[in-house]
Amino acid sequence: MKGLKYQLKSVLRDKFCLMTFLLPILAAVALNFMGSIDMSSLGELHFGVLENGLSPQTVTWLERYGPVTAYETQEELTAAINEPSTNVIGVQADGDSLRTAISGDELDIFQQAAATLPALYERRETAEQVEVQMLERPDILESLQGIFIPAVLIVAMFMGCTFNAMNIISEKEDGVAFVNEILPMTPSQYTFQKVVVGFLFGSLSSFVTACICFQMSGLHFETMLVLIVLSAFVAAMIGLFIGKLSEGLMTGVVYIKIVMLLFLAVPLVCALIGVSGPLAVICNIVPSQPAFEGIMALSAGNTKTALKDIGILAVHCIAWFALYVLLATRREKRSI
Repeated sequence: MKGLKYQLKSVLRDKFCLMTFLLPILAAVALNFMGSIDMSSLGELHFGVLENGLSPQTVTWLERYGPVTAYETQEELTAAINEPSTNVIGVQADGDSLRTAISGDELDIFQQAAATLPALYERRETAEQVEVQMLERPDILESLQGIFIPAVLIVAMFMGCTFNAMNIISEKEDGVAFVNEILPMTPSQYTFQKVVVGFLFGSLSSFVTACICFQMSGLHFETMLVLIVLSAFVAAMIGLFIGKLSEGLMTGVVYIKIVMLLFLAVPLVCALIGVSGPLAVICNIVPSQPAFEGIMALSAGNTKTALKDIGILAVHCIAWFALYVLLATRREKRSI
């Protein structure tokens, strides 16, 4: 127990480990905050005109499609059109019609609007007689949050991998690993302490992230908790392997980046392209895939699929633990 307390104190002094713990939580808060922002104004048309350059009736007609800003000089109007951070469409009179001006770096939707505006103005009387049905504007982030939220939770669940690996590598860099070798502590006790520390911090980070991202109760909450526990244990074991195999900080960072990229890429690609059949079974070799699928299933209310993914994660836990015990046993026999 004293060794575990020492490990916890060592972790609390490690800024990288603390950042690893807080990163998914901050990402979850930011994602929820972004979901509450109204981004519909980004798709609005913005027009720029010269003062007294258009009749009041024409300006009123333009305001039906978007805000109109009047500029005193042609230079100010040109500067507003060429400003890279805006999509201002310049509008000037051209006889009985209109002439539009754009910089050319706008999105396609704004370029098409600028090209269509003069013809629309010429047919404005006919267009007013057309019955228009206003459809509800869809939330830009709503369709993406279904993937973003599970991805953030996956990062939190498997952040124990980074946590454990960096903790072990930091001890190697600081010379603490040599001190651990002469302490009255068996390899199994050391392994237990490292796994418990990574598991506890990974589980806590995942739990807080899940509470921020999801509103669950009853069976769904219990199932999510089991997913978190199993994923955190697998992540802690994988982090133990990375920490043992890494000779230095840079090597460890490379290993961690490869593993985390694999953890994120496989479930995201499977979700986006709809992998099924034998390929989906093969993808379950990566432990983040059943975890991601289980989160998606719970968010959709499909508990049966989530329970299947829990079974796959349980197999991962047994397999990774057995592999570590086997390698540790062989290492002990060689040392003897």
